[in-house]
Amino acid sequence: MADPTVTGISPEKEDPKPQDDEKRKADVDSDPELFSCLLQPSPPDSDPNYIGIRRLLLYRKAQAGVLRRKTEKLGECTDTKRLEHSGAQVNLLVDASVDDGYHLQVHYPRSLRQTVGDVRSFSQALSHRTSFSSNASDIEYPRKKKVEPAYSFVGMHCIFDQCKAMVTVIKFGHMSSDLLAYGASDGSLTVCTVSMPPSIQNQLTGHTKDVTDFDFSTNNQYIASASMDKTVRVWDISKGVCMRVIYGVSPQLCIRFHPVNNNFLSVGNANKEIMVFNFSTGRTIHKSVFDSEVTAMDHDHTGQLIFCGDAQGCVYTVTMNSRTGALSRSHRHRSKAKHKSPVTTVQYRTFSLLARGPVLLTLSRDGSLSFFSVSLEVQGYLTLRCALKLAPRLHSIRASFCPLLSLEKGEYIVAGSEDANVYFYDLTRPRHTCVNKLQGHSYPVIGIAWNQGENLLASSDFGGTVIVWKRAKTN
Repeated sequence: MADPTVTGISPEKEDPKPQDDEKRKADVDSDPELFSCLLQPSPPDSDPNYIGIRRLLLYRKAQAGVLRRKTEKLGECTDTKRLEHSGAQVNLLVDASVDDGYHLQVHYPRSLRQTVGDVRSFSQALSHRTSFSSNASDIEYPRKKKVEPAYSFVGMHCIFDQCKAMVTVIKFGHMSSDLLAYGASDGSLTVCTVSMPPSIQNQLTGHTKDVTDFDFSTNNQYIASASMDKTVRVWDISKGVCMRVIYGVSPQLCIRFHPVNNNFLSVGNANKEIMVFNFSTGRTIHKSVFDSEVTAMDHDHTGQLIFCGDAQGCVYTVTMNSRTGALSRSHRHRSKAKHKSPVTTVQYRTFSLLARGPVLLTLSRDGSLSFFSVSLEVQGYLTLRCALKLAPRLHSIRASFCPLLSLEKGEYIVAGSEDANVYFYDLTRPRHTCVNKLQGHSYPVIGIAWNQGENLLASSDFGGTVIVWKRAKTN
């Protein structure tokens, strides 16, 4: 008689593998966490399958992060620890050659492997990096000895989490270190203070669709907001009421008060126009037509120039008469990218050590981060000084200049990311461009804003959470 141990046949017990497979499949199908990830709302212009699986990966990544922190106590060694957590096996590799570089490998149930494989191949296509002057990745881990001291943080100052929709734009008040406001995709505007104890001043409701942009008046008494509902609204902050509604024929995408004459309000829209309105009456003063939707804009400090970006990745310089509000197109910088992508950030700064003069920062949804020097003598002519190629964005993620108080010579940029982190980049470094990152959000980070004192950084995410980070004191 054949030995059942040798033949692999047991007369007393059947092979349990088919039953185990069915049980695992049933567990996956009934997992509420999986369905909560897959059924969350997503932007209309994105692939829902990719969105759902990406959120599932972020959910598993958060679980792996808890396990990673537990293994950090093991010290610097090269070892592989296999851990079980919520039905997923996580392999954590701690590499002693990098101070804080962790590589995570997450193994999912068999029924999800094919879908995850499709997403992985798509992510590899997106993660291809090319650059004009330097390369960077949203998952780059900065070495501890390379962290810029001026951009180290001591932790979270406060958190606002009462909003249940994506916070699309966030800003501190004009010349203010305390006043903070943010707009959301449900049409709401929230005004709050970040001084201890933090508090919410007013909830401004009236827009019926996404708040795409807003701006404070010079005295921080008013807010002008633009929305996808085709309206521009003017709000009295102290009273919490809408003073005026300006109706348009297309979604209003970006808005700015004139920095010198606050009676002028410049608005970029999806009708390929920049409209100049009289703040007091709401009447149209002037308009200028462009080649595509005007998606982002900013003024220079004199108010004589407007810099704007469109849906095709082009950046324009427009001259503006501060007395009459008349507009005139001056220069255009075309995007060299093969596939045109909307500009999500246009920010002007009066001085930079790198350019020895005024500069302009732009960010597109394809991850193109560009740094221009501005020639005020030639009506705001733009010269590309350096560029950085990040991972493409699914959302309209924004970026910002970092404060000038740096202990090292460089040009520092802070930007949100799809992986729920806030990254700091030095555009002057050819390698190891990422100098720091902040971890705390659970969803893609959309908005970024510094306060006037440059000691607080506010960031907002897709889930509606706003985190105010506190910078470490520097000598």
